Amino acid sequence: MSGFEGSYLGANDKISDQAIMECKICWTPYDPAEGDDTRSILPGTPFLALPEDWKCPNCDAPKEQFLVSEDPGSDAMLAAARLSRKTEALVNDFTEVWHAKMRDVPLVNKLLHVQAVGFMEYDGRPLGVLISPWFMNLMMLPAEGEDWSELKAGEKEVISFPSGDYEFIHNTREQTGGYKACSLFSPMGDFKTHQQAVDVAAAVMVHLFEEEHRAETDRRADIRAAREDEVAAVEAAEREEAEAEARAEELASAPSRRQVLTAGLASAPEQAEATGE
Repeated sequence: MSGFEGSYLGANDKISDQAIMECKICWTPYDPAEGDDTRSILPGTPFLALPEDWKCPNCDAPKEQFLVSEDPGSDAMLAAARLSRKTEALVNDFTEVWHAKMRDVPLVNKLLHVQAVGFMEYDGRPLGVLISPWFMNLMMLPAEGEDWSELKAGEKEVISFPSGDYEFIHNTREQTGGYKACSLFSPMGDFKTHQQAVDVAAAVMVHLFEEEHRAETDRRADIRAAREDEVAAVEAAEREEAEAEARAEELASAPSRRQVLTAGLASAPEQAEATGE
């Protein structure tokens, strides 16, 4: 958080104990980590805890005339820090799996690496897409203070979003803890570059909250149906191609209508001569 419009004006709910304030008259800062020697304010004293008669040590402006310069403790920054810690642990965990167990598995896409994309807090819980060389999952992590360590691996849960209902699978890992995962792609062989996978993951996080994309069935069923349609389309195209080739061969070996008619006309005089007609 930085520089909200206007002065502080005594609005204690706008800042945290870590807020670094700045006089809007002379731009003298107050950093709680340093305190204020001129008034014997000890280091570690929040701006909110300063005496009511405290003034700018440079120009005597009152507290109400200070602006927020930087606030590492604001709700948004604290939420971002929590999100960063959890997603970092998630990425580290699956990166370790990649290096330890999955690197030599034939179906992995070695053009890809583990990355968290689009993570945000949804109902207080971290939600985003995790890309790996062998899967792309929509991932939900527990909220701060929420314990998912008792989740049963493999248990299914349907979670609703504006775009529809999605089936999540429960799982736990020692480093990540409990989490819920909705499969988007697996395996990942269709992706030609890592950026392509990132773009798809980012699009998923946008469409997830758009009602116009609401699905009538869960996401996994949609993906399965789409893949079946793709396979069926490929098989149908292959059948049509084979049938076309067979027809071409048949036509090549059989006489054409012109050839049949020409042969018939040519043989008529011969038949007449033979019969004396």
